Amino acid sequence: MNRRQLKKEVLNLLQESSLEEIYQRLGRYPARSLLNPLFIALCHPVEKVRWHAVCCFGRLVPAMAEKDLEAARMVMRRFLWMLNDESGGIGWGAPEALAEIMCHSAQLRKEYLHMLLSYMREDGEELYQDGNYLELPMLQRGLLWGIGRLCLGHRQEMLEWKIIDEVSAYLESSDLHVVGLAIWCLGILGVEAGIEQIKRFAKCDEPLRLFLGNDIHEISVAEIVQRALDPKECNG
Repeated sequence: MNRRQLKKEVLNLLQESSLEEIYQRLGRYPARSLLNPLFIALCHPVEKVRWHAVCCFGRLVPAMAEKDLEAARMVMRRFLWMLNDESGGIGWGAPEALAEIMCHSAQLRKEYLHMLLSYMREDGEELYQDGNYLELPMLQRGLLWGIGRLCLGHRQEMLEWKIIDEVSAYLESSDLHVVGLAIWCLGILGVEAGIEQIKRFAKCDEPLRLFLGNDIHEISVAEIVQRALDPKECNG
């Protein structure tokens, strides 16, 4: 099968509703041959296809890491390059895919989590430049989804990185989708220090589309606030 045929088959497959079926059928192909079609799928016009590609990266790359860690690192570096200003691209889907991969690989999380977190940070003085702040709200949405995804799977580890203040800064965003995702993250981490800030959005009916549990959920910012303030809902 040539590359064009493989790309067409993978993109068609990603439109299926069952992720388990997608995983099973993709398992018939050599892992490395799937990388380029999945990267292409991150920019697909169909939302479901994009999210399924993110999930497939989360299955594929950790499995690669177990057999060939350097090959998995090359994929991670490709995502980081996509988010680099010098790449000439935008990096759509890169934060989400990085996070999904790290959710399923302790080794890759150990090596690359600090890089994902750096996209929330501005550069400091020259000797302390560790920030790679993402300016575009659309990329910030993907980043905060990724942060929340990691918080759901590895809450204590994320708390140890002391990111609550950095996430809270997004409550000042003019993009209400970004605000909603920040509140979602804070709800998982615990919002005691920022309850009053969050309550400001208790009546905000701005709709969000949140991918969770292998499905896309339509939810308002106000509903996210309600869940964030309810300890029973801290699992997202």
